Amino acid sequence: MPGLASELDAIAAAESFSGVVRVERPGRPLLEKAYGLADKRHGIPNRTETQFGIASGTKSLTALTVVSLIEEGRFELATTARSLLGDDLPLIADDVTIEHLLSHRSGIGDYLDEEVDLDYDAYLMPVPAQELAATEQYLPILDGYPTKFPAGERFGYCNSGFVVLALIAERVGGVPFPELVRQRVCGPARMADTAFLRADELPGSVAIGYIEVDGAWRTNVFHLPVRGTGDGGIYTTVADVSAFWNALFSGRIVSNEGVAEVVRARSEDTLESEATHRRYGLGFWLEATRGVVTMSGGDTGVSFRSSHDPRFGVTFTAISNTGAGVGALTRALEELLA
Repeated sequence: MPGLASELDAIAAAESFSGVVRVERPGRPLLEKAYGLADKRHGIPNRTETQFGIASGTKSLTALTVVSLIEEGRFELATTARSLLGDDLPLIADDVTIEHLLSHRSGIGDYLDEEVDLDYDAYLMPVPAQELAATEQYLPILDGYPTKFPAGERFGYCNSGFVVLALIAERVGGVPFPELVRQRVCGPARMADTAFLRADELPGSVAIGYIEVDGAWRTNVFHLPVRGTGDGGIYTTVADVSAFWNALFSGRIVSNEGVAEVVRARSEDTLESEATHRRYGLGFWLEATRGVVTMSGGDTGVSFRSSHDPRFGVTFTAISNTGAGVGALTRALEELLA
């Protein structure tokens, strides 16, 4: 698609985009192209097979991990978090359910509250990054935040909710959360290059995340947890993202009934302009008029968006090791492929 490629090249240049873009129809990529540098210090370019962090795109994988446990009868959407947490996190209201957490309708206080203006270039972690390497280590930073609104009252995007889901899934599943995601999502989807990696020992196949400070590029190693969990931090490739969508809608990760549940809208997105017509299911954004399903994420030195149209099997993904360019590229792709 020469026209599409040249248009994306122009946008990538204008936005100083560093990352990979992939567009595909069923069974065949239409376009796959890398831009910029994975490692600026050593001049190593991004490649189409480079692994990138996807920040909150992880929430979609967390949701499916939880739904897979539900399908095994371990608990239900209506199960309360309190019944599985015991005495931990006492400020979480007794009536908050798994479904409330998955749909961002729990109302629980958030350790990283995106309903207020956040400066992602700041150091937002309330403890040193290296102290957050396992899900249980997040307990101290989740504690002490009062309820923001009654459970079920409205949509309120909540990172803490997905860390709580990871904590519950880990305790019920009996293995560390990263391994649980590998077993229940990445394995069935054949996502061989997707994993929760430590930011202080990244392999050479991974793009380093960058932010620009006073005209100089710095890595994001001090800005994010050293190893992510349910709310963000997994690394993947554009090919694995495509494999994910294919596996999801063929029923290989959870049943077709489970897929229907996660893409059933629970809320309009009250944080976005009404012009976007976006809704939220369980771990996924939903485009209201065409049925497009999206997972997305953004954080310091990370930006990601991947959308799939299950009617026609069209998928487009943009993934970056800076905070710039993904939005412009995906908006262009939405218009070109509508």
